[in-house]
Amino acid sequence: MLNAMGKAARQAAYQLSTLSTAEKNRALLVIADMLEANSQSIIQANELDMSAARDSGMTDALLDRLLLTPARLSAIASDVRDVCRLSDPVGQVIDGSMQDSGLRLERRRVPLGVIGVIYEARPNVTIDVASLCLKTGNAAILRGGKETHHTNQATVKVIQQALEQCGLPKAAVQAIDSPDRALVAEMLRLDKYIDMLIPRGGAALHKLCREQSTIPVITGGIGVCHTFVDESVDFAKALTVIESAKVQRPSACNSLETLLVHDAIASRFLPELSTKMHAAGVTLHASQAAMPHLQNGPAKVVAVEEEDYSDEWLSLDLNVTIVADIDAAIAHIRAYGTEHSDAILTRSISQAERFVNEVDSSAVYVNASTRFTDGGQFGLGAEVAVSTQKLHARGPMGLEALTTYKWIGYGDDLVRP
Repeated sequence: MLNAMGKAARQAAYQLSTLSTAEKNRALLVIADMLEANSQSIIQANELDMSAARDSGMTDALLDRLLLTPARLSAIASDVRDVCRLSDPVGQVIDGSMQDSGLRLERRRVPLGVIGVIYEARPNVTIDVASLCLKTGNAAILRGGKETHHTNQATVKVIQQALEQCGLPKAAVQAIDSPDRALVAEMLRLDKYIDMLIPRGGAALHKLCREQSTIPVITGGIGVCHTFVDESVDFAKALTVIESAKVQRPSACNSLETLLVHDAIASRFLPELSTKMHAAGVTLHASQAAMPHLQNGPAKVVAVEEEDYSDEWLSLDLNVTIVADIDAAIAHIRAYGTEHSDAILTRSISQAERFVNEVDSSAVYVNASTRFTDGGQFGLGAEVAVSTQKLHARGPMGLEALTTYKWIGYGDDLVRP
């Protein structure tokens, strides 16, 4: 089955690679319109997945990721339209030169070919990946988790109908709709047809892909994100940023998971943090040093466990620990972080520069929430993933990250001397 899907995707990719920007944008607009026109059937399918997920005991964080509402689906359709307004990287000349031999060289952006994506309870990924791949002339093979089975079927059906309406091959966007886990292992070895693989899910999925894939894998999306509060901050402003980073959407990979507070202000800052977090319904997981400053506050507080520092909460829970200085904060981030998104809240330019230079994450912020690590917020449109590795792509992956380049040489009946 997968070989047939891969072959069809490869053929579709050849056709997509020759489309003009106008042709690709037209297809995206039709997809957006049809998603909205068929929103009832998609949401009904999602309700089946939500019901099954609740019965299985899925956590609130994953339920939130799985849920599609009319407002969310409308926002996703708007994101597809936003991709139309982005500059098409395909065909861009990156650079060029004239050689002494008379050969004129240029590097030109081209599609990667076929993108494979494996994801869990994230139905929005189906549409995000389809729109970005189509804009860059790539075909896509998707494998969503069993949690999104009905939602993905309904969504891909609409996308394929839109493609056919535009005279494009429906194999440009395909989904593996069988829950058989053996198909994942088979997909990881489909290097004859898939050019790049992107896992979007938990640490176990990323580990599986790294260890078993014969296809280049883009890893990331595991966000143990930190914010360091130094001794110079304005308390009220810092607390506002912290609350937003933790509460705005706790199930997102860029939400705040661990707060590092400078020892010099801990006795004054942490009681105010407790009041702020109590109002937001956040449970604080305190280190031994932080506990005395929090246990008399209104927020629920429990002792942090060592393993908590290395995991995503993806919920209204926040680790809180006290550090002696910026060196200790950076050391903690290096020990427990996932190189996703980390921030410093400070009024010191020198402290900010040290943090930016020494924290080796894909996104580093000064006096801003980690929640900004997002394709839309970065002006990239809907993202296909957030990469925490260092080769090819890093951070939110937009259009350019789904292209490669080819060298083109122009001569006049030129031969090598």
